Order: sequence, then structure tokens, then C-alpha cells
Amino acid sequence: MKKFFLLLMALMLISCSGQEQRPINKKLKKMNIDKNNLEYIVFGGGCFWCVESCFNMLNGVDKAVSGYSGGHTKNPTYEEVCTGETGHAEVVQIAYDPQIISYEQLMEVFFFLHDPTQLNRQGNDIGTQYRSVIFYKDEAEKQKAEAALKKSEESGKWPGKYVTEFAQLEKFWPAETYHQGYYWENPNTPYCSAVVGPKIQKFKDYFGEKGWLKPEEN
Repeated sequence: MKKFFLLLMALMLISCSGQEQRPINKKLKKMNIDKNNLEYIVFGGGCFWCVESCFNMLNGVDKAVSGYSGGHTKNPTYEEVCTGETGHAEVVQIAYDPQIISYEQLMEVFFFLHDPTQLNRQGNDIGTQYRSVIFYKDEAEKQKAEAALKKSEESGKWPGKYVTEFAQLEKFWPAETYHQGYYWENPNTPYCSAVVGPKIQKFKDYFGEKGWLKPEEN
């Protein structure tokens, strides 16, 4: 479905060239993150445009990068991943300061942003590239991920059995440049306005109340 929206977006850009898009994201204040203390986590929860945008708003996250993991080919392209034949999932790599935000908090956000009971899909985005998956670096991190899944499952937020995969992280491939910060550059495209935007607003409402978001500059 996302590829359809990309084609539609291209047609709209041609027909609407010259129309100025209204910017919708405010500049976030830089936080006191210890660059020498960063840890990394990689997981997939459907379209990476939404996941990346949300995690970049979290206090304690230095940078969230869209990319691909879990496949069997090197240097995969977006077009190749979309075929489902490379085995990769759309993922986000998050660099964070554990002194500001914990692994458990990141997992809470992860399970908030997507439905972990849907197998190889998120809504109308269908395919193994949209699977729910957590990549761990070692056995200790795997155990933390399993505990976070159990906690979320027991909360009852998503009725049904979770199908989230656990896999050893072998390689993270950054996605093409145009995917990075995609939502903020293209908020008014059909897919972003209909699918990504509402998810981001729910995220901001919920975690803003919890005080987890970076403050916005005036």
C-alpha cells in the first residue's frame, strides 16, 4: 500500500508544484546527551517513517535512523525490500543515552506505536518487511526484550497473542537519504496525512503527558 501512496505522491507533486507546504514540526531543543555514553537498539514495527519520527522526539534519544535489518542480501534498496524477497524488515536504529531514557521506556514506546498481534503487516501495509521484530545484540538484551513484551502483553493494550520476533542483530543498513525524516518533509502526502500523522499525534498526546518528549523551541 505504501508504494501506491508514493506513486500518488509523485503525481500530486507534479500537479501541485509551486504550492507551499505548511511546515508542521517545530525545532526541538537540544538536550544534554552524553555522546560517549550512547547505546543502540534496532527494531521494526511497520512503516519506519512513523517509528523514526516518534523516537526522534523522545528526550534521551540522540538520533533515530530508518533502515533495514534481518535479510540475506547486502546493501538492500527500498525497492528490493518492498518485494519481500530480501528478507529484510523496515527498522529503526535508535541511539540513546541510558542515563536519560531506559531500554524499558523505549520498549514501552515501541509496543505503543504498532500492533504486535498482526503477523507480517501493520494495517494495510502487508508483507514480511512490515513484521514486528526486535533485534538484540546479546542474550542479556534478549531477556530484557522478552520481559518488555511480556509486560506489554499482560497490560491488555493489544488483545490477542503477540507475534513479535526476536532475532540476533547481524547488520543494520541505513535506508536511503530521502527516507530519513520523511514525514516532516512530506506531511501532506496522502499516506503521511492519513496514516502516519494520526499515529504521531496519538504518540505526542500520550507521551507528552508523561513528560517523555523533548521540549520545542518557541
